[in-house]
Amino acid sequence: MSQKSWHLSRRTFLRGTGVAIALPWLEAMAPRVGFGASAEPTPPVRMGCLFYPNGAYPKDWTPTTAGAEYELTTCLEPLAKVKSEVLVLSGLDKAKSHEGDGHYAKDANFLTGLHVNKTDGRDISAGGISMDQLAAQQIGSRTPLPSLEVGVDPVDSGVDTNVGYTRLYACYISWRAPNIPVAKELNPRAVYDRLFGAKAGAQKSSDDDRSLLDLALQDANDLRRKLGRDDQVKVDEYLESVRSVEKQIEFASKPDARRWHPAAPAELVPPPEGRVRDYQKHVELMLDLIVLAFRTDQTRIASFMFANSVSGHNFGPYIDGVHGGHHEMSHHSNNPDKIRQYSLITRWHVAQFSRVLEKMSDVKEGAGTLLDNSLILFGSGMSDGNRHNPADLPILLGGRGGGAISSGRHVASPEGTPLCNLYVSMLDAMGVDVPRFGDSIGKLKGIAV
Repeated sequence: MSQKSWHLSRRTFLRGTGVAIALPWLEAMAPRVGFGASAEPTPPVRMGCLFYPNGAYPKDWTPTTAGAEYELTTCLEPLAKVKSEVLVLSGLDKAKSHEGDGHYAKDANFLTGLHVNKTDGRDISAGGISMDQLAAQQIGSRTPLPSLEVGVDPVDSGVDTNVGYTRLYACYISWRAPNIPVAKELNPRAVYDRLFGAKAGAQKSSDDDRSLLDLALQDANDLRRKLGRDDQVKVDEYLESVRSVEKQIEFASKPDARRWHPAAPAELVPPPEGRVRDYQKHVELMLDLIVLAFRTDQTRIASFMFANSVSGHNFGPYIDGVHGGHHEMSHHSNNPDKIRQYSLITRWHVAQFSRVLEKMSDVKEGAGTLLDNSLILFGSGMSDGNRHNPADLPILLGGRGGGAISSGRHVASPEGTPLCNLYVSMLDAMGVDVPRFGDSIGKLKGIAV
């Protein structure tokens, strides 16, 4: 590719009427040789924290051998294509979660690792700031959005009288302070507009009916002519990926015209515009938006809740052989059929995680990929949901953190190793200097390069 006499800023945007769309990493953004800078830029490290509820059946989750030659278990088989890019981590624990009963004391502190105060809601506390928000405090100013918190289920209220905890604990994993949860966005359209610049509250005009990409098309064409061939391909591929997600959102927010709909009374309260009716599509859209946010450097920190704690989502429409709710199957009482369904649901969640990693590994960035320059945590706040056990948690870590992590293995830590040791290692890879976090006693051994 011929050398260009000009240079693009990493913060370059395509602009249209009320729209600003960030670009992916391009070679034209590399510092020019001869100006005291290296020819190869160093892409930033991104961190995603994906939470799923109700744990996993240990025998169907944990590999029997450690190292790179481990065999994928029933729950982990969807990782086959990305096995070399994933750490399976066993032996990790949240000691402070042993202090409370039920799900709330295990899940609200998924990213804090500290004691969850038993309360009816008047004095909530997850023990401390969550590790994603600690990272946002230190490095969030480097991107338009310090962090992005998204989910699927709305906030619940009231008290779970079975255990005496407020249901608010079920709805959050990100905490700005011990008593201040960070609200998650549930509407894919709202997330998209937040990421890509739609003006909130602007007066509706004919432009509102046009694609955000159409608004910025002229700017994109002008920029494209100035780029080298490789960067032109990257811009074309990137713009198409944004348009694809936009089309998915528009389609998913409307009734599917290709399906027959029985005559039935109209809903008393129709879903708000942009709300997705199909759970699986909702999950996929939110995860795709996180990938786009990372790809455009709109944020480097994101969290996602597949569902609230104690989720009873029925996976029957999405998984053959499943006939009940997630929470019901997690309380399997050693019933073989319930265990089978429980593991199928866990396997579905792992497949969504694998799908994210595959998408990120397809995005070339610098000398590697977007996945190489990311850390994607996937896990639950308990292991066996039948016992509400917070020991030996089902935890996966995708990506290499910009070269800080040696991936593609099962790392079996000693029993009782703090989960927060992993968080210290992840924060270190992000450039956040914290020798201790939560109940950590240092970095997690055996995962660094």
